Amino acid sequence: MLLKLTGSSCSGKTTLAYSVGERLGRLAVHDFDELGVPEGADRWWRNRMTEMWVRRALEYQARGVDLLLAGQSPLGELLASPSAPLLDGIAVCLVDVSDEARRARLTTRDSGRWDAPAVDAFLGWAAWHRKHADDPRYRPDVIIDSSWPEMAWHRWTGWTADDRRWSTHLLNTTDRPVAESVDEVEQWVTEQRDALRSGRLTLSRGWADQTADRADHDSSAPPPHARQQGRRPLPGCSAGS
Repeated sequence: MLLKLTGSSCSGKTTLAYSVGERLGRLAVHDFDELGVPEGADRWWRNRMTEMWVRRALEYQARGVDLLLAGQSPLGELLASPSAPLLDGIAVCLVDVSDEARRARLTTRDSGRWDAPAVDAFLGWAAWHRKHADDPRYRPDVIIDSSWPEMAWHRWTGWTADDRRWSTHLLNTTDRPVAESVDEVEQWVTEQRDALRSGRLTLSRGWADQTADRADHDSSAPPPHARQQGRRPLPGCSAGS
């Protein structure tokens, strides 16, 4: 299956992914931007790269290996990728952090790289991620407008927040020890794998063919919005994990 850690920059996605990869077997770990981000990378670039990673996940799937991917593509982009329905399973975790902590991390990690408007844009992208994770109807234009023509947005644009398939786990890393966050991601990966094996994963193969009623009433999975605790930017930041 494809397990995705998403969110705006400086939430800790890549650190968590590689740490969990050291603990679990049959799990490949990659960073979305590891092949480089071209100058002027835009929404088309991110859409096409998301599809590339989905295809990479399918290659791992054929070998019985799961892919844990850290990057900024949200659930809606992943589900709209042309090859997404071919995956045996999909699960997404939003790794988030407070605006104050994100601002401080951007300043520390990339000292002098971002001016104030750019930092504010990262914060706006983070705010959009949170609302997108809760409700597919919240400003889908942010990722749909001027997107790659191959994207199949119709797969989910008719869904509501109550659809069990619209499921994103939330992990807030603000003021938490890294080890504690790693433990939670490890537990999340393990739970998603178990759900796939037992037939309880809401985004298992066939999800794109279900009607909303079937998705709501035929699944025994827990409600998607249960929370454990507790962005070029708003119009779709493309780089930096």
